Amino acid sequence: MTSEAGGLQLTGSQVGTIYSANSAATLVLMLLYGTIQDRLDLKRNVTIVISALMALVGPFAIFVYKPLLENNFGLGVALGSVFIAAAFVGSTGLFEAFVERLSRRNGFEFGQARMWGSFGYAIVALIAGFLFTRDPDLNFWAGSVLGHALLLVQLLWRPRGAEQPVAGQVLPSTPGVREMAGLLKRRSLWVVIGFVILSWTFYTVYDQQMFPDFYTSLFDDPAVGQQTYGALNSAQVFLEALMMGAVTVVMRHVGVRNTLLLGVSVMFVRILGTAVLDGPVLISIVKMLHAFEVPLFVLGIFRYFTLHFSTGLSATLYLVGFNISAQIGNVVLSRPLGALRDQLGYQPTFLVIAGVVALAAVYALVLLEKDDRQVLGEPFVRGRAPKPEAADEPAAV
Repeated sequence: MTSEAGGLQLTGSQVGTIYSANSAATLVLMLLYGTIQDRLDLKRNVTIVISALMALVGPFAIFVYKPLLENNFGLGVALGSVFIAAAFVGSTGLFEAFVERLSRRNGFEFGQARMWGSFGYAIVALIAGFLFTRDPDLNFWAGSVLGHALLLVQLLWRPRGAEQPVAGQVLPSTPGVREMAGLLKRRSLWVVIGFVILSWTFYTVYDQQMFPDFYTSLFDDPAVGQQTYGALNSAQVFLEALMMGAVTVVMRHVGVRNTLLLGVSVMFVRILGTAVLDGPVLISIVKMLHAFEVPLFVLGIFRYFTLHFSTGLSATLYLVGFNISAQIGNVVLSRPLGALRDQLGYQPTFLVIAGVVALAAVYALVLLEKDDRQVLGEPFVRGRAPKPEAADEPAAV
């Protein structure tokens, strides 16, 4: 966006405005997506609309968004924030919540399905890097092609569990607006939100805002550092995909709460390692812990919601209790943590973040519910693979 050689030549302030607008639109749309999808259960009205928007990303980016940013910046920011949030940033959590519900209804592991999503991300990231060097517009056209493929899947595929019930089968309950609003009165939801902010949000600021620049600063030549970081990131994404499948098995044996505790422990070790170790080799090894941490945390938090809350509200819980709280935390924490890094430097700031994450681990140990307590959703039985779910539990809040 800021490049003068073929880019939009925007200032840093303009880029910040674009990201802020995109984040604001994403917060609103994630809330809408979650509440609407819970009422639709496995109907795909929303996912079909999102797929249609994805299919239009090429024409939108090249013929609408780019000219507007160059000639009418305010309108471009407003229109782009809605489109990007609706088609991509805000929709990721919705697709995850939809597949998770589909997994419960059909008796397969969500983590193993999510594993293929990570593999797809890794492959597309490699291809996108190649296309970008040829012509950045090719990435948008490739996105349109994949969007059309997703739209065809949505239109032609009929998932099991979404059809009309057979005689004697109980229809899943549809949560009402009062039940969704009642979630905000539950102490247990705010306990989870507090845990997410103390752990995942601080970790995200560390991993996305600070680590890339810190890593490249370890090399005498920044270009070599960026190339090495790209290669390391690709390897980590492939390992993360493998771990998505493995963590489902781990969680089946150690339990949901212990999986979350393990995830936040790995998070702490990675941040602390970055704070106290030196040299690109050791820091690269520590970076690979990200591949273990993400599946442990994401799969653990999903199962925690479906275990301790009504499964009929899983999309709202995941998008509000995890994605939105993490987004708000990012908005609030990014600036002060950036200022702290300016004052102290990278590694002392990492020590502070590691301390907060250690506090999150203690918080989780004390306040998160054990797997056999406050079970309002799908019970967890150690060592047992999931079975098809006949119907959701009543939407108790």
